[in-house]
Amino acid sequence: MSSSSVTPAHSNLMPAPPVLSRISDYAHHYAVRAGASTAVRLGGTALSYARLAEEIDATALALLALGVRKGDRVATLQTPRPEFFTAFLATASIGAVWVGLNPRYRLGELLAVIRDARPRVLLTRASIDGRSYRGDLEAIAAELGGALQIVVFEGEAAVAAARSHAEFIAGGASVSHETLSGARHDCGGRDPCLIVYTSGTTGAPKGAVLHHAGLVRFSLAQNVLWPLNPVRVLNYFPINHVGCVADMACPALVAGGEQVFLEHFDVEASLHLMAEWQVTLWGSVPSVFQMQLASPACARTDFSSVQLIVWEGAAMPRDDIVRLRRICPSLATNYGMSETTSAVTVVEPTDNLDVLADSVGFPFPGVEVRLADRDGLDAALGQPGELWARSDLNMLGYWSNPTATAEALSSDGWLRTGDLAVRRPDGRYRIVGRIKEMYKSGGYNVYPREIESVLEQHPAVAAVAVTAASDPLWQEVGVAFVVARGSITEEELIAWCHERLANYKVPKRVVFLDSLPLLPIGKVDRQALRLRALQGTPT
Repeated sequence: MSSSSVTPAHSNLMPAPPVLSRISDYAHHYAVRAGASTAVRLGGTALSYARLAEEIDATALALLALGVRKGDRVATLQTPRPEFFTAFLATASIGAVWVGLNPRYRLGELLAVIRDARPRVLLTRASIDGRSYRGDLEAIAAELGGALQIVVFEGEAAVAAARSHAEFIAGGASVSHETLSGARHDCGGRDPCLIVYTSGTTGAPKGAVLHHAGLVRFSLAQNVLWPLNPVRVLNYFPINHVGCVADMACPALVAGGEQVFLEHFDVEASLHLMAEWQVTLWGSVPSVFQMQLASPACARTDFSSVQLIVWEGAAMPRDDIVRLRRICPSLATNYGMSETTSAVTVVEPTDNLDVLADSVGFPFPGVEVRLADRDGLDAALGQPGELWARSDLNMLGYWSNPTATAEALSSDGWLRTGDLAVRRPDGRYRIVGRIKEMYKSGGYNVYPREIESVLEQHPAVAAVAVTAASDPLWQEVGVAFVVARGSITEEELIAWCHERLANYKVPKRVVFLDSLPLLPIGKVDRQALRLRALQGTPT
């Protein structure tokens, strides 16, 4: 059963921006109309819209000089800072498809994405936070050979087989602005511009392919639903995360607003920057809000500029909502995923505790929602069903993966989210569980099979199954149930994972069993293991 969308909240902002063909067009739109306004900021350095547009053009020319054409992929290994945003917009502006890489990724994770996306160019740092990527980059270059050109950002040490950023930009002088204009003229609308990778249930990454029109329409609608004046956001999400690009960066750009970047999240630094730069949107995931609220710095922070508080990725505990409501009485949340350009349902700004704590709102404008039973029929009224979403914001599919695409998208355009929901009497939706094994830890999607495949590589592991347990800070964390074939400790297995997985994927507990519980058909009884994990079964 489809349902109507939420009614946009009243906005006292300036007239809405136009609907432009490419998400990157908004940088140039504001360069002409408000060129001196700050677009992005990192520390004491700010780029105006005029300067941002110049850097986008210079990067786009350089990409064209390296042979990047419509449909090619460009990957970026970077922290949330202006260089990442410039790379994304320059890539999108010429019809290429941008892929963000998380600096937390280990070599195996980097290679998994790069093997799948097959980028023509990799824009990268050589080191971040004391971690050198030199060996990783050399391994990547050795595998892809001449098919991949590596560019190291300004100020970084040279890497074998890579060119400097200065050399890269200088190469753009060989390309005419007419060629640049032609490339831009030939792309836009529903052409792909962004791939957001999530690990699949098999452990292999799946890249959700998003398009210009989806990012533009989502940003325009979100800015109407959640009005701010001015729009000024703090962005510290990893650049491979839909929260960084779609939820924070694009709406701020489309509104002609300002992004304040924080490269590495720190509780006190985030609170300080919000006050220093008069951030108007306090947006994050519940676990981060909990850390911020628990910090002594929170009581000293001036929140007078905050006009709206928004959390995404998980439910917020009621006590924390009450505390946030004392800071700002306008709060909101939503439900979405990478595959839907972050938009399925949305809660309008409100101070209603019941709505905020016990719902994810009404369907986002233009999004159809239905709840389906196991047979794909409409679930009975008041009964939980899998939430399906259909709109022109949905992904085009998974990159180079028609099987996974067919499993996720029906022939008539419905995306199966894998989440169970009920429709409340007031028409709002409430998420009640998941039918898929994926869980969320600190706002990140985590797929057990990816962790299991890493643990299975350890010579002392005979069998393993990973499930989730509730956690007061991260919402959910992984618990690995292991059948050992030799002497091994919990600490050793967790260290093994840390060497091969981003830290949010590493299980927090290892439980050793003589055997894994099985269903009559011989499959692992994951429900039994999840119950044990939730009950805190000791090792």
